[in-house]
Amino acid sequence: MRVIRVDASTATILLTEAPAPKVRNRQTGEIAKDAVSGEALMTVGVVYLDEGESSLIQVTVPESGVTEGLTVGAPVSLPGLVARPWQSVFNGKERHGIAYRATAIAPGAFPMTQAG
Repeated sequence: MRVIRVDASTATILLTEAPAPKVRNRQTGEIAKDAVSGEALMTVGVVYLDEGESSLIQVTVPESGVTEGLTVGAPVSLPGLVARPWQSVFNGKERHGIAYRATAIAPGAFPMTQAG
């Protein structure tokens, strides 16, 4: 599937869920790993605010990309943010969505507003 780069330069991104290991298999508790590097993956919950609209999304980040100083409710940056559409059939039902991935998550800043 196609990978779409997300331009987050004008967005405000706020951390809503602290980083947690991404579970590959809920029955066994197996942690998901990057297919290329083998590194453990983490998920974070964020609210993505841009142009008057907001979305709650889950973003996958490699464990080494999770930096210190993250605070729930505070702004964060997600360098290398991409979106990947996906679809699958599970128990005869088609499912689809968008998976988000970033190379890192770090404390961010609120965008500067232009004084009129």
